[in-house]
Amino acid sequence: MDAPLSGQSALGESFGKLAGRYDRHAALAQEIGKRLLDRMDFLRSPPERIVDLGCGTGSTSAALKKRFRKSQVISFDLSPGMLRQAQDKSTLLRPLKPVCGDMGALPFATRSVDLMFSNLASFWYPEPERMFAEFRRVLRPQGMLLFSTLGPDSLSELRTAWSVRDADIHVPHFADLLELGDALMAAGFGEPVMDVERVTLHYPGFAALADELDATGLAFLLRGWERDAAFDASLEAAYETQRIGGKYPLSFEIVVGTAFGPAEGQPRKTPAGDVVTFSVESLLKSRR
Repeated sequence: MDAPLSGQSALGESFGKLAGRYDRHAALAQEIGKRLLDRMDFLRSPPERIVDLGCGTGSTSAALKKRFRKSQVISFDLSPGMLRQAQDKSTLLRPLKPVCGDMGALPFATRSVDLMFSNLASFWYPEPERMFAEFRRVLRPQGMLLFSTLGPDSLSELRTAWSVRDADIHVPHFADLLELGDALMAAGFGEPVMDVERVTLHYPGFAALADELDATGLAFLLRGWERDAAFDASLEAAYETQRIGGKYPLSFEIVVGTAFGPAEGQPRKTPAGDVVTFSVESLLKSRR
């Protein structure tokens, strides 16, 4: 997936400008976050340290801290502006630790995290292999990775309308569950499980739909998305044939992945071949 921004730092800066109004428009992220939290039953032991990757304004970080009160919950995001909003959800009794950084170069020690949680954020990173390799490095053996992301059928109505308005499709490709499952296996994760569901939102008018794409940052993915009266009018006219009950639908394919940190010595695939790593501690134990 090629993002129209020139780098992750530019993306973080752009999201920071949305932070103040993001929660008012993020109904999809909030609902999928709740569904993802319901999958915590798969955890094999109580987590000591949790990282909420791409936490945004911190709604899921706060929910994780409420559920796991004794755990350290780290709110991790690319955008300092989003992290400032997340800190508003941190309290004296339920503190959240903000960390700003890149999902492809996590500032955490190897095998230091028990639960890596990511809700509708990983599709923003342009190199999934590198990202999953970092997740695997940081996750402890038997620790859990739980994430949701967008699949290739997302924004299908917008894709169709845009193709009517303009022959050049401007909606990006998202990796499907098979691609993501293969990337998890290549990174050396254990027991990856993928599933998919479709969620369709309905808007009273095209302006409401477009405003939500703007406010949640999804418009950053759309090349040529520069709204004005003429742009809105032409895209709304192209959307007319897809209206349902007078409302404008917009569908999202939600891919959910679960995997576990492998035991030491589990190989991971690289362009140079399979690589196996062991910690110094485990080697010393083996020698003794």
